[in-house]
Amino acid sequence: MFLIDTNVWLESPLAQERADEVDCFLAGADTETLATTDFALHSIGLILTRLGRADLLSRFVTDIAREPGIRVLTVPPLELPKVPDLSTQFGLDFDDAYQYLAAQVHGCTLISFDAHFDRTDLRRKTPADAATI
Repeated sequence: MFLIDTNVWLESPLAQERADEVDCFLAGADTETLATTDFALHSIGLILTRLGRADLLSRFVTDIAREPGIRVLTVPPLELPKVPDLSTQFGLDFDDAYQYLAAQVHGCTLISFDAHFDRTDLRRKTPADAATI
């Protein structure tokens, strides 16, 4: 299963540099293999609202909800105290440590453009990397 990081989800709606890479990955992926976290959904909401793009938030959430198989994962409450330790261990901020832990707990491959994950034992794949798996 692929855990899609916030920055990957935002690439296409915000028409950023690597939007085509993300679109290609998502178009070729079986939705049963895709997941995001509750934290990523909230982060996307925060970012899009701050950018004055609530219209994109509504469309994004609707698209995620309509796609059969895309899972929304969470870090179990009793695991949450590990996040600060992972932040320290790998030099990650809270949201990256949360994504790392969610991927670890749920046995996912993390799909991200964030090179901070390269400091971890989990590593990460870009959408282009994952398209070849």
